[in-house]
Amino acid sequence: MGHEKCLGFLLGLLVASGGVHADEGAAVARVLVMPVDQLSRDEVRYLQRSVADFGQLQRYRAANAALPAAPAGKPRVVFFGDSITEGWGAEGSSTFFPGKGYLNRGISGQTTAQMLLRFSQDVLALRPRVVVILAGTNDIAGNTGPASQAMIEDNLHAMVELGRAQGIAVVLASVLPVSEYPWMPGIAPAPKVRALNAALKRYAERRKLVYLDYYSPMANSAGGLDPQLAKDGVHPTAKGYALMAPLAEVAIARALESRSPR
Repeated sequence: MGHEKCLGFLLGLLVASGGVHADEGAAVARVLVMPVDQLSRDEVRYLQRSVADFGQLQRYRAANAALPAAPAGKPRVVFFGDSITEGWGAEGSSTFFPGKGYLNRGISGQTTAQMLLRFSQDVLALRPRVVVILAGTNDIAGNTGPASQAMIEDNLHAMVELGRAQGIAVVLASVLPVSEYPWMPGIAPAPKVRALNAALKRYAERRKLVYLDYYSPMANSAGGLDPQLAKDGVHPTAKGYALMAPLAEVAIARALESRSPR
């Protein structure tokens, strides 16, 4: 199933009558809390797959095993994230940094808890020079259950520290602006995104990471994305990615420089 079909299927399972809220004001996807006898067969199958491989480690396992050595003069860089990362396109495509040899390890719909589970396989084992981590928006949307900001931060911090322990330079990206999730209407994510980004920036400064600020040049007055940057308010258009690409390139260059011998 292609990226757009996978994303559409997931959103269809999550949407229905709108978001349900946990006690902390954290969102949780409807499919996770609705009565069992009201689940459709597709929803049951989705939940079964989630339980069988919560982190979706099977997604890139074969590609990782077949990966050749990094070519000389092209430092290996892994983009690690959710649908916003996956939406760049596959490595070698005309939309994902052509000629750079970067690797895309994004999976639509994933939360930081799922990404932490596959971080070893999809990042550490590939031995990149740099990893660009972009995650957290699906946690705010409640895709895999209610998640507080502290939970999101803990998962991201764990990925960062695992990468650094292996000598990988980490680029920590801000969460993209969003004022409403099409599949979870009414949960007012904009202030949560701003608060999370502020915390991530402080953490990056404290740990001397490269902080990749996508948010500032993309956000509109409502803390969301204008239609020319994201038709659905979440997933970037070609114009959105065109704005993000040079920001990512500068961040990667800074991360590579931080690893260079002095």
